[in-house]
Amino acid sequence: MHCYDCAQDRRQETAGIGACTRCGLFTCADHAQILRTTVQRPIGVIPMTSVRPARRLVCGACRTAEAS
Repeated sequence: MHCYDCAQDRRQETAGIGACTRCGLFTCADHAQILRTTVQRPIGVIPMTSVRPARRLVCGACRTAEAS
């Protein structure tokens, strides 16, 4: 798969490193942003928060939209 943002800029076909967790489009290392997120899982009726944060990959467009 190739990076969607690079294709829109008519750049060479850049290999994507992963899919955005928000929109699902493939993105390359230049356009991807790795964010930390907390993970909660139910233990009985009380949600327990993980001690270590998980990673979430988003494209630049989705990151900008989330920040505004």
